[in-house]
Amino acid sequence: MAFPAPALTLPGQLNSPASSAAPMFLPSSCLSNRSPGRNKCKRRKNFKVRVSMAPEADAGEAPSSSQVIFGGEKQLSGPEKVFESLSAPARYGVCAVIVAGALAAGYAVGATTKGTRNAAFGGALALGVAGGATAYALNSTAPRIAAAALHNKVVKCDDPTSLNREDIDSLLHKYGVSKQDEAFNAELCNLYERYVSSIIPSGNEDLKGDEAESIIKFKKALGIDDPDAAAVHIEIGRRIFRQRLETGDRDAVIEERRAFQKLVYVSNLVFGDASTFLLPWKRVFKVTDAQVEVAVRDNAQRLFQSRLSSLGKDVDEKKLMDLREAQLKLKLPDEIAADMFRDYTRKQIEEYISSALEVMKSQGRVRGSALKVTEELNKILAYNQALIDLKNNSDKERLPLGIGSVSVLGGEYDSDRKIDELRQLYRACVTEAFSSGRLEDDKVAALNQLKNIFSLGNRETEQIMLEITTKVYRRRLSQVVSGGDLEAAPSKAVFLQNLCDELRFDPQKASEVHEDIYRQKLQQCVADGNLSKEDVAALLRLRVLLCIPQQTVDTAHADICGRLFQKVVDEAISAGIDGYDSEMKAKVQKAAQGLRLTKEAAMAITSKAVRSVFVNYVKRARTAESRTESARELKKMIFFNNIVVTQLLADIKGESPDVSPEPSKEEPKQDEEDEWDSLETWRKTKPSKELEDKLGAEAQSEITLKDDLSLRDRTDLYRTYLLYCISGETTGLPFGTQIVTKKDNREYLRLGQLGGILGLTSKEVVDVHRSLAEQAFRQQAQVILADGQLSKARIEQLNELQKQVGLPSESAQKVIKSITSTRISGAIEAAVSQGKMTIGQIRELREANVDLDNIIAKEVRENLFKKTIDEIFSSGTGDFNEEEVYERFPADLGIDVSKAKKIVLDLAKERLSNSLVQAVALLRQRNLSGVVSSLNNLLACDKAVPAEPLSWSVPEEVSDLFSLYLKNNPSEEKIARLQYLLGINDSTALSLKQSVKAGAFTLGVEEEEFIF
Repeated sequence: MAFPAPALTLPGQLNSPASSAAPMFLPSSCLSNRSPGRNKCKRRKNFKVRVSMAPEADAGEAPSSSQVIFGGEKQLSGPEKVFESLSAPARYGVCAVIVAGALAAGYAVGATTKGTRNAAFGGALALGVAGGATAYALNSTAPRIAAAALHNKVVKCDDPTSLNREDIDSLLHKYGVSKQDEAFNAELCNLYERYVSSIIPSGNEDLKGDEAESIIKFKKALGIDDPDAAAVHIEIGRRIFRQRLETGDRDAVIEERRAFQKLVYVSNLVFGDASTFLLPWKRVFKVTDAQVEVAVRDNAQRLFQSRLSSLGKDVDEKKLMDLREAQLKLKLPDEIAADMFRDYTRKQIEEYISSALEVMKSQGRVRGSALKVTEELNKILAYNQALIDLKNNSDKERLPLGIGSVSVLGGEYDSDRKIDELRQLYRACVTEAFSSGRLEDDKVAALNQLKNIFSLGNRETEQIMLEITTKVYRRRLSQVVSGGDLEAAPSKAVFLQNLCDELRFDPQKASEVHEDIYRQKLQQCVADGNLSKEDVAALLRLRVLLCIPQQTVDTAHADICGRLFQKVVDEAISAGIDGYDSEMKAKVQKAAQGLRLTKEAAMAITSKAVRSVFVNYVKRARTAESRTESARELKKMIFFNNIVVTQLLADIKGESPDVSPEPSKEEPKQDEEDEWDSLETWRKTKPSKELEDKLGAEAQSEITLKDDLSLRDRTDLYRTYLLYCISGETTGLPFGTQIVTKKDNREYLRLGQLGGILGLTSKEVVDVHRSLAEQAFRQQAQVILADGQLSKARIEQLNELQKQVGLPSESAQKVIKSITSTRISGAIEAAVSQGKMTIGQIRELREANVDLDNIIAKEVRENLFKKTIDEIFSSGTGDFNEEEVYERFPADLGIDVSKAKKIVLDLAKERLSNSLVQAVALLRQRNLSGVVSSLNNLLACDKAVPAEPLSWSVPEEVSDLFSLYLKNNPSEEKIARLQYLLGINDSTALSLKQSVKAGAFTLGVEEEEFIF
């Protein structure tokens, strides 16, 4: 805030009695802003009272506080001392005596000197005037004498505030003066200014808080009016402002600004609500309302803070009520007061926290430190609870705002570094809560309060509570198990539930603790890689005592024993085809039986390990440079499955690999497989009875890549190996040729085993074989049916090709049909595009079950319909069959009826007017047949879109058109409709008909031909 802040100390002469001989007067400028009616000081003149100060006190005697503030006593002159002892009536009597004596003396002197009556009266008048002037002069000293008496009376008071209104009124009554007298009023303002200047602290010294009350009390004792007192405050402000301008020291400027702010604040308290118009700070000193508010707020905060500091750590309701009253007197806003009170209570809590942390950090050095930490935390809780109780008090309106639960938010401990220390304290409090072995209700409430005070989140407090509760539960559980209490309990579940209730421990978390204990016991038992009968019995007893479900037990065994078993399986798989010997088999069998895993768990572990190896083979096959290299990687996977995986599964199950597995209960779809037995490649994948006996047991098919690869990826791998089986291994030769170096039909058997590894069903395998067969058949059939025509010789060629690839007849016919349909569709679409095909031909193709909707595009079919309608409107017959146009044509072309109607209407509207223009043009050219055709086209368009009568500018040409059309003997219906369209009335039409019938109608062309 840019307030001027000069020091409020009085000038040097006011600090010692010797230097205060000259009294202080307010310049008239300080009152320039007051109205004459209200400002009594404005009429005051700058004159001085001719008094001398009293002799100074002895050097050893200290001056009183009043002398320091107001200076020494004022001494009166001899006559003034005489008048000072007189009361107002006596003073008036002396003045009357003086005037009367002057009159008498003047009368006597005049009579004696001149001896005439007129001289006597003249002498009396002269001396009377002089006596009156003397009496007036003596009487006019009364306000000044009263002012000096007032000054001396104030100086003699040890406490200026001990003055009362009666003392001032007695002086006024004694000297017969009024407060409105300028001299007396000037002394009042002077005394008030000295007192205000002295009571407001100077520099950076803070206010004490009683300044406003003292000033108000002194102002009431003096009886000075508020406008005059406000003018004094403004003048003090001006003096501070001038001092700020005169000084050049930055620190001094800051001190003067502080002094000005204190003056503003105290002045506002003195005058209350009237300060808004009595103290024009904004207008006089060019400050803003915000700066005034800041000055008031800052000083009120300092005073309120000093009141807060005096509260102490005890929560005293009376002190808090006094604090609320002080806040209202200091005019501190409620929001700021609430924030300051919360900050104060937070600092009290922080002191307790710091003390508790200091004790906690010295736990290793001080005995009983844990108890001291608990005591400090209890102090925090007691302090917080006392504030909460006061907040819920019915008389809470008289208490400070912001009272209630305390929080460390916004303080010293509201940081990431300090939050860890608060967590440690909370952990210590939780640990102490379980000191009795159970968690009481009051402890829970205290922990909730402490959580709110420390501003800890629910998640972190729950985590701390869970850790401590888990430790306590483990300790209690160990005690009841070792003591035999749990085993002796009739219901283990009820006993454990009661234990959880005492500790307020979640039963689900308790189950997790039970599971963890069981896992630790299981790990100890399988440390040697085997579970003995004693271990199994111990685990069973522990499971019964802790009420562990079977599913949890199975999961624990699958996890702990499974890790040991997985190491054995990984070792067996990594040994490869050559390393899986009898020693490795024994190791696998021991692990499978000794760890007592369920068959499902053992198979799940083995399946995961085996499938990872299969996936590696597949990756290498995909990244191979050629199809042959890819097939070799797949062949390695087949050998690995046959030799290692099949034997591994047999050892895990405890079966002999020579024993064939039991047939599946689900019988294959024999009819479907027999249907495709004609496929040679499919048939070769099935070994014969003799080959099965020779090969022995089948390769395993339980572990597959069905869930690891998509169906498309699996069929692509199968197709790759199938092509390898068909073509064999090839070797490249110069000029881009290749020769087959190795081809073995046993690859088809491995192909069947690959299908089992990939998890392909019979239908999916058949689909791969069928697609390859169809692909081969299609490639050769397309050559045979290059022109799309079937003949007897070509059919025989296709049948022979079908037998060679082993494709069923139905599939072969589908391929042949698709080839011929494609060829035919190309020819049809070309004919339509070139305009060589009509709707009649389209109708014949549709009757022959040709799928025209897929062969001919929709736009092409709509263009054909539009072209046909255009031909109807330009045929010259005048015929229009709605059924054929709106029903049969759309059905033949496969277009929407509404779309067809829209096309017809648009064309008819376009050709309607054009037909009349064309008919007139042909008439003028003497093309009689063309005229008749154009009129027929007009009638055809009218049938499609009934039109209004047409207009033409030459009536004779319209009559010639109608007469010419009559000569062709049309039907009466067409004649009547043409008459309506041409706008010919009945009488004209009848006349034209008679003329034509009589042969009287001729055109110039006929005459010319006759003459020629």
